[in-house]
Amino acid sequence: MSFLPIILMFGVLYMVMIRPQQKRAREHRDLVGSIAAGDEVVTTAGIFGVVSEVEGDVVWLEVAKDLELKVLKSTVDRRLGQDASDEPENPIED
Repeated sequence: MSFLPIILMFGVLYMVMIRPQQKRAREHRDLVGSIAAGDEVVTTAGIFGVVSEVEGDVVWLEVAKDLELKVLKSTVDRRLGQDASDEPENPIED
């Protein structure tokens, strides 16, 4: 009977902390695996760009006209343009 509270605590810990982290890791792994040329993405450093080429674990991001950055595929944080909630709230007007 004295082990029941410990078992319940581990169950709650799993449901509150471990399971959501595993879900986020799985979603990121799926995102990284599905990156293709033409996708508009944001890196973990906050760099916005359009994928121009994918070479294994490396992605070439076009961040401005005639300016490409070579970044690791795993640094891509999210893909933009799928729905309106992904767009920045205050876009900078040129």
